[in-house]
Amino acid sequence: MKKIVQKKWFSILFWVVVLAVIWEIAASFVAATKRGPENILPHLYQIIGAAFSTQKVNQTMTASQLVLSSTATTVFRAALGFAIGVVTGFILAFLMKLSGAVEKIAFPYLMLIQMIPILGMAPIILSITGSINVSRIMIAAILTFYPVATNTLEGFKSVEKEKYELMASYAAKKRSLYTKVLIPQCMPYFFTGMKISAPMAITAAILVDTLQGDGGLGCVLSQSLRHAMSIYVFWLIVFFSAFLGIISWKLMGWLEILCTPQKRPSLRKKRPGSSEETLKRKEIKVCTREKSRFGKRFHRAEVSGQ
Repeated sequence: MKKIVQKKWFSILFWVVVLAVIWEIAASFVAATKRGPENILPHLYQIIGAAFSTQKVNQTMTASQLVLSSTATTVFRAALGFAIGVVTGFILAFLMKLSGAVEKIAFPYLMLIQMIPILGMAPIILSITGSINVSRIMIAAILTFYPVATNTLEGFKSVEKEKYELMASYAAKKRSLYTKVLIPQCMPYFFTGMKISAPMAITAAILVDTLQGDGGLGCVLSQSLRHAMSIYVFWLIVFFSAFLGIISWKLMGWLEILCTPQKRPSLRKKRPGSSEETLKRKEIKVCTREKSRFGKRFHRAEVSGQ
């Protein structure tokens, strides 16, 4: 029993059950005290039933079909903005590492952009670009840009002084310093920024969709709130948007495992009977052996010199 409790899936299942119970208690209270409870907090079985219902919510599609078709539009815009933000964020972090002047100029503006709310930023971007579709992509890129740039810059700055000295002792070129030391060192920080940014890009795409039509989850969300279609479409979008955010975060984690497995100690398989003390002893033995070899060579060089 103790082994089962310690499993990761058990804790996830436990909290899902707890949240479902709390939801149902609250839904029962709303149903007993409010008129039209499905507009405030429906039961979970009602939302699940709406997901599998064959009843059409508009002229051509059911609730699930409408949500899935709108998801494709929103995810495409979010993914495009996310890709632009990741590339530009990494390039800016690289430039800030190369030049302290660039960091002093750019970093305050990064902080300023991050402080502006999404819904306040959307009209500004729309007035600049003149296109609602371009503005959706740009806002997703801007929200992605900041976490990737700041985390990557922190990764560049986390390189120890000893590694610089080691590369200098080898007379390594600056290109080798970046490809062999700095970029590999910043990869965990870079992927941390991507994990933060991926759900934010989806959230930004959905929120900006609510401002104007032309498809997307946010557009359908606002229509369902205005009772242009079933209110259960709203709840399906809420749950599906949360699912998209979790999946995007997991995708970045899988990409990190694929690209930098050596940076994930939890993935290294421990051999039976091995421990940290054993590994330290092995390292000490190797260092002692290397020192003895170096001493013998130095002694031979002295003898030959005499």
